[in-house]
Amino acid sequence: MAKKIYYEKVGRRYKPVYEYDNDFLDSFPKGNHLVMVYPGGSSRRYNIDPALAPMIAAGRYAEDKIFDEMRKVSEARPKVTPLTDEQRSAWQKMQKAMGEDLFYLQYASHRDIVEAGVKAMQEEANKMLEHPSVRDAYNQFLMVYQLVKEDTNEG
Repeated sequence: MAKKIYYEKVGRRYKPVYEYDNDFLDSFPKGNHLVMVYPGGSSRRYNIDPALAPMIAAGRYAEDKIFDEMRKVSEARPKVTPLTDEQRSAWQKMQKAMGEDLFYLQYASHRDIVEAGVKAMQEEANKMLEHPSVRDAYNQFLMVYQLVKEDTNEG
């Protein structure tokens, strides 16, 4: 598909406002990358160590499971203990200090938290695999996993 340019009418003329290039979107920078396609979406991890691809892929699958569990655990539910007078007063003072408009406390999303955790896991794995004996053990782990996976037709 060739590049497409989208225009918007400004006065009596059309002005280019957006370009779409399918070839560009599907291109990759130099390096090793992990692409995963799953129902409802896809993800790309750029510039990975090829030896870590299975661990990163497993971490990507774990992101969804961790996210689902965190979402279940953090669902809204009635509070068992009502607010104390001191807590209610502090909350009202904060509302007043923040302005009369409705305000919210913001937290990172569960997805952001899980992705940060998986990224930290990957960074730690990279550090650990700098040691030759750890890299050898990891390669042996991968070999044993492949044997077990092929033997049981799992994965």
